[in-house]
Order: sequence, then C-alpha cells, then structure tokens
Amino acid sequence: MRLETSFSPLFHMAYISTVLNQLQQLLPISEFEGFVGQHEADKWTKSFRTKNQLTVLMYSQACRKESLRDIETGLRVQENAWYHLGLQSVSKSNLSYAMNARPYEIFESLFYELLKRCQNFSSGTASQFSFTNDLYALDATTIDLCLSLFPWAHFRKEKGALKLHTLFNVRSQIPELIIESDGKTHEMEIARFIDWGEYATGSIFVMDRAYVDYSWLHEIHKSRHSFVVRLKKNAQIVPVEEFAITEAGVLKDQKIEFVLPKAMENYPEPLRKVEYSDATTKKTYQFITNNFILSAKTIADIYKFRWKIELFFKWIKQHLKIKTFLGTSKNAVMTQIWIAMIYYLLLAWIKFQTRFKGSLLDLTRIIGEVLLQNVALINLLRLTPRRASRILARASPNQSSLF
Repeated sequence: MRLETSFSPLFHMAYISTVLNQLQQLLPISEFEGFVGQHEADKWTKSFRTKNQLTVLMYSQACRKESLRDIETGLRVQENAWYHLGLQSVSKSNLSYAMNARPYEIFESLFYELLKRCQNFSSGTASQFSFTNDLYALDATTIDLCLSLFPWAHFRKEKGALKLHTLFNVRSQIPELIIESDGKTHEMEIARFIDWGEYATGSIFVMDRAYVDYSWLHEIHKSRHSFVVRLKKNAQIVPVEEFAITEAGVLKDQKIEFVLPKAMENYPEPLRKVEYSDATTKKTYQFITNNFILSAKTIADIYKFRWKIELFFKWIKQHLKIKTFLGTSKNAVMTQIWIAMIYYLLLAWIKFQTRFKGSLLDLTRIIGEVLLQNVALINLLRLTPRRASRILARASPNQSSLF
C-alpha cells in the first residue's frame, strides 16, 4: 500500500509514544507555529502555550470531556504521559484563559492547512457514481445556544444559535469549507461568498430549495460547473423540449425556460427539469439542473447524495463536542468547533490511509479508549476487536510496542 510521506509518522515510528502524540505528529506543526507567531499568541506565555492548548483540546474531543474541571482531572491522573505530550502544567484557569484570549483563527488556519493534506482521497462513495466529476453538497446546520449564556449569538427573542455553513465533498466525506454565522443569517447570504474558481472545472454542486437564487445559480453555470437543486413550487416555467424517457422512476425530462421577466433576466439560458418518482419514499421530486449530459436518473441520484451532508451534521453533533461548550465567549466556542473539525479530518484520513474496515464511529471509540496509552495505533487498527482488547488489557503505561 502506497502511503503519503507527509503522514509517515503514523506508520514509521522507532519509539512508540502515546496515541495522542502520534495523532499530533500528523498535523502540520511548522505551519501551525507560523499561525501562532502571526497572532503573537504565545507572547508573554511561560508554561501553557498554544500547542499545549491544542493538545488538551484534542484530548477533550477524543475523550468527550464535559467541562474544564473534567479535563484537568482526567489529565492529572495521567501525568506520566505529560512528557511525551509536551505538557508542563494543566489547570482549569489556564485553559479558560487560553480559550477566551487566543484567537480561534489560529485553529481555523490549522484546519485548512490540514485539509490540503487530506484532499484527493475517496471514502468509497465514489464507486457508486457513474461520473468522475467532483461532487459537493452545500448546506447549513444550526447549533442551539442559551441566549443568557451566549448573548452574542442572537437568533430569536429568547433563543441563541449559530450556524455552520458547510461545503461537503461527497467523494471524500470531508468538509472543504466551513463558515460560521449567527442563527439569523440566511444560507444565501453566506453562499454568495463562495469562490467558484477554486474548484475543478465541471464540479457538481447539489443543494436544497434554500439555495434557489437564479442569479447565483447562473454564476455557478458561468464558472463552468453544474448544479442540481429542487424546483421551487411557485416557479413559473415553460417546457421548450421533451427528452425521451428510458429509465425507471423518471416521469419527465425537459428543457425549460422561465416565464417571468425577472427570472429570465437572472437566468437567461435554458435549464433542464427532471421529475422523478422515488420508489422508496413514494414521493415525486422535481429537480432543475444546467447539466444536459448526465442521465435523468443520475441527476435524481445526485440529489440523493445531498443527504451525505445531513449525515455528516448528525454525526458530528452526536460524536464530537460541538453542542456543549467549555466557554461562553464566541472565541471559546469557535475554538472548540475548529478543534472538533481538525479531529474529524484526522479520523477520516487515518481511516482512509490504514484501510480500517470498521466505521468512523468504531475508529473514534478505539482512539478514545487508547488515547494516552503507548501503543502503535497502526498496529492496533489492523487487529480484530477481540485481539485488540486482549492486547490492551495486557498493555502497561510504559509499553513501547504492541509486539
């Protein structure tokens, strides 16, 4: 199996340190230190530096710690692992100060630097496609917050919330763009900031009805990309050509144009409408797209893949710490979210590189159980669950190898 050299620490380690230390060696630390320097985040800092904060928050994510006190207590009983992790001290007050004072943009930059190394791999979903184009799902998810504790996150009169607007690569199953906003911001306000020139020509973008803005869709078209989106119920359209129906479930396949002058001005070219009856849900769907090459059934299947981003949102809310927070300031909340996204990228990359046969949740649970043990993660992931549990039961804190 050919492995990326930038991630070789996971696979070639003469000395086996803690699993958490092995995870950190996969991060672009030199670039991270550059981000720290840009923000002068370690100026006047003696013991609890930004890298220490990253270590502690990754530990918090992997072990699903509920509070700063929980983090402090958990690490204090594992003090033998501090040397390998570069920790000198861990305290609730130091971590609280760091969460509020150190700019979250440092960890945001680290996420995108790590993303560069994690791109261009497939989760296995690609085998389900009949096309080779990149496929992205665009959507947003809301994270509810208590307005009295998070007064900066205005949403409704007595409710707070923030939104994570995400462009999700369906092939690799990783988010490639995440933009935060308050809960009141409409999806289209953020979508207009996307630079379509950053994506490979011919990429396909799939969205729900919240993103039906004809002038914005035309921008995607002019950038030589394709889109698939649900047709609005009140859309005024007229069919100008009927295509032959050859696939099961496809009810109509038409070339259409808009009737209303404003819609015609915003999207002055023909579109394609596909009407499809889903045998599973017993519902009929109408899609519009600027793609006239792929089959009508493939267009319908592309929209089905939009649910991959919904599953991603559900997964991170259930298995990462992004619904309860270690601090109440915006900086603390966003720091925790970016650390969670960094941890997700690491999990996805390790699963791909090691060809781990279990689910991402299985991988998450295994790493959480052995995080501060001196075991070779690559060897552990190649074992059967029963064999792994036996070896872990025999493992000592100072063990340097599984074999």
